[in-house]
Amino acid sequence: MQANSQEKSTRLIAFAVSHYCEKVRWALERQSIPFIEERHVPGFHWLFTLPNGGKSVPLLLTKAGIFTDSTGILHYLDVIAPTSQRLYPADPELRREVETLEDLFDTILGVSVRRWAYFYLLNNYKLMQKLLCDGVPAVESILFPIVFSQVRFITRKDYNITAESAADSLNQIKGLFEKVNNLLADGRSYLVGNSFSAADLTFACLVAPILIPPEYGGKTAALDELPDEMAVVHHELRNTLAGAFALRLFREERRNGFRLTNLVQG
Repeated sequence: MQANSQEKSTRLIAFAVSHYCEKVRWALERQSIPFIEERHVPGFHWLFTLPNGGKSVPLLLTKAGIFTDSTGILHYLDVIAPTSQRLYPADPELRREVETLEDLFDTILGVSVRRWAYFYLLNNYKLMQKLLCDGVPAVESILFPIVFSQVRFITRKDYNITAESAADSLNQIKGLFEKVNNLLADGRSYLVGNSFSAADLTFACLVAPILIPPEYGGKTAALDELPDEMAVVHHELRNTLAGAFALRLFREERRNGFRLTNLVQG
């Protein structure tokens, strides 16, 4: 697809599998903002993030500036969004509630899901190749067999992935599912107020690697590719109020099929 000038002005540096990148991808598409998504294998992404003042992904480059984390990106997008598409309530008290939940999900839930999932998946070379190489430049895909052992080592080290930390992470995940279950127990449609917010979007995205919604805009493993231990948790958490809630958000709020992304494979 030929990218027009508007598309060229907004670029998302991403990992195909990253649930934090899905948070940004969803927000961009919700606001009908055309963008180029540039996916990279972990490690290679530094060639594109470090020169732009960031280290990790997602990183968003726009005419207005460079934004280097998912929440900062959502705040920027909210400023330029039409009122009907804003993810943060105008009411200060409701906004504080949304931002408190978003921060909780970002700093504990997303981190725990990533650590727990990688503990089981990093030893599966073929599956990691599928997840990490989707949509990346050809040279990165070709070099993946050579760099994978180093990618695995760095991932384990940077995210402190051990059997103990994975077990602790699963406890954190279940605790936050219980918190969301309690919020939803009164029959509300959204976590805060009466409309879809950054809290809802963040929760849905960050649990997606466990729940595997078909509308996910990045790359996930299929259920039959998961080890038995992960499949058990998948079924358990899908059958909770919080799990059903996240799946409904993907089904009803995610603009599946309405893609404004020009995926650059290089």
